[in-house]
Amino acid sequence: MWFVNVAWDGGTHAFLLDTCVDPGRQGEGIGAALVRRATDVTREAGCTWLHVDFEPHLERFYARCGFSPTPAGLLRL
Repeated sequence: MWFVNVAWDGGTHAFLLDTCVDPGRQGEGIGAALVRRATDVTREAGCTWLHVDFEPHLERFYARCGFSPTPAGLLRL
């Protein structure tokens, strides 16, 4: 099982959500391929920005996918 979701604000910002690869298949490049495809589709849709929030242990993965770390706010509901 592997998937990724992209949400869009209707403007220039899109949001990468729920990148998921079965633990037994991690390290094979599947997650990076999903993120590349999501990035391509988002760019083709005319978005200027693709955001992703992630837990600290995923920082290296997303950095390898081209994302720059940025501070973000979080509100627990």
